Amino acid sequence: MSALKAISASIVQGSAVGPVSYVTTTSDLHPVSQTNFNIKVRRRHVPAIKIHSCSSELSNIDNWASKNNLQLNRAKSIEIIFVRPRSKASLHGPPPVISGFTRVQSIKMLGVTFSRKFSVSQHVDKLLATCSQSLFALRTLRQHGLPDDALHAVFQAIVINRLSHASPAWWGFASADDRHRLVAFLRRSARLGYRANSAATFANICDDADYQLFERITSNSQHILHPLLPPEREQHYSLREPGHNYQLPE
Repeated sequence: MSALKAISASIVQGSAVGPVSYVTTTSDLHPVSQTNFNIKVRRRHVPAIKIHSCSSELSNIDNWASKNNLQLNRAKSIEIIFVRPRSKASLHGPPPVISGFTRVQSIKMLGVTFSRKFSVSQHVDKLLATCSQSLFALRTLRQHGLPDDALHAVFQAIVINRLSHASPAWWGFASADDRHRLVAFLRRSARLGYRANSAATFANICDDADYQLFERITSNSQHILHPLLPPEREQHYSLREPGHNYQLPE
C-alpha cells in the first residue's frame, strides 16, 4: 500500500467533504456593509443605494482570499447591473464599470439565464433550441419501434423536466411572448405524438412547482428561504381563507 500524501491546501474537486469544507471555509466571509449579502462565495449582491461600497467589498474579498490561500480570479469575474424596467435608476444610466471586471448584459445562474432587465427571453430561446434537438432523438426512437406510451415517458423525463427546471425562479418573469412560444412548442410536440394530449399544461406544471416550493419553505424552519417569509397574520376576516397564514407584502 502506498503512503498517503498530505494535502496542504484545498480538497479534491467532487469530494464528499466538499460541501462541509466550503461552508466551514466561507463562514468568516462577511460583507462590509450590512445591506450587502453574499450569494455563495462567487456572487455578491450590492443594492443601488450602496453602489459606492463595491470597491471596499472587493478589497474585503481579496483580503479574505489571501488569508485562506485563495486568489480572486478577476479574468473570470463579471459584473451585471440589474435594473427594473421603467424605473428611475434606468433614466440616470449605469454606474461606472468596476476596474478589472467585464460588465455583461445577461448572466446564467444555476442553469437559468437572466438579462439585466430581468427578462428570461434568452433562457427560453436556449430551452427551445435544446428541446427541439431532443425531438430528433424521439423521432429516431419511434423509427426503431418504441411505442407511444414509452415515447410520452421519455418526453416527460427529458423535455418537460428540462423546460420546468427551476421554473419558480423564472416563470414569473416570462413575458406573454415567451409563454406563447413554450405553449406552441408543446402543442407541436403533441401533434407529432411525443406528448399526450391530456397532459397538464405547462402553466399548471409551473404552478404546481411554485406550490411545492412554498410548502417546503413554510414547513421547514431550516429552509434557506424560510427567513424571507413575511410575518404571520394576526387578524382574520370572514372571507375566503388563502392558502397560507402570512401577511401579503405592501
